[in-house]
Amino acid sequence: MTKHKCDKCAFRAKYDNNQKSFLGRIWRWHTGWCPGWKKYITSLPIEDRIELAKKYDMKKYQ
Repeated sequence: MTKHKCDKCAFRAKYDNNQKSFLGRIWRWHTGWCPGWKKYITSLPIEDRIELAKKYDMKKYQ
C-alpha cells in the first residue's frame, strides 16, 4: 500500500496560506475529482475525516 502525500502537498499548503491564491484555488478545484484525494480522505479515521471536511467545506465527506 502506498502512502498518500496529500497531507504534505505543496498546493494544499498554498491553499492553507491563502485560499484566494491561484495555486490554492487549483488545489481546491482538483480535490473535487481527484481519486488520490478521495482515497486519502476516506482512509482517515472518522473524526479526522470530518474535521478535515469541515476545514475545507467538503460536504460530501462530512
